[in-house]
Amino acid sequence: MDRVAADLRVVMRSFPAGVAIATVDLEGERLGLTLGSLVSLSLDPPLVGISVSRSAALHELLRRAGAFGLSLLTEGQEGVAQHFARGVPPISLWAGIITRAGGDQPPLLDGALGWIECRVWAEYPAGDHTFFVGEVTRAESGRAGPPLVRLDGEFRSA
Repeated sequence: MDRVAADLRVVMRSFPAGVAIATVDLEGERLGLTLGSLVSLSLDPPLVGISVSRSAALHELLRRAGAFGLSLLTEGQEGVAQHFARGVPPISLWAGIITRAGGDQPPLLDGALGWIECRVWAEYPAGDHTFFVGEVTRAESGRAGPPLVRLDGEFRSA
């Protein structure tokens, strides 16, 4: 890592980022990944954006699925955030994880601050990541409480 990248990492670690779990389900193949890159982009049309490392298992599955779900985490969900950040093998990824009942859409995590369902509207290469723009097809508020954020490399309540 060069000096500028190292300096950027230090600066960005001091800036809190909301924590969300991006999920994909393609013909029964389900994956989830902890993100701190969720941004609201537009209300007309309703768009959000997420950045996913091209080396993440979720990356290619998301491209093929063309849709994703987001569960915005709240205080007390640090364990869930760590679980999906660790790169758990797919066979044990969903063990002990409670999802909301639903059809064939991406799984949404129970107890979250809110949920957003999207179809991929566009994608843009961004260094070693891809920036996915999602057109929001459904958004719902969940449990009230402070959001979970990442600050100084740790999960914390805001």
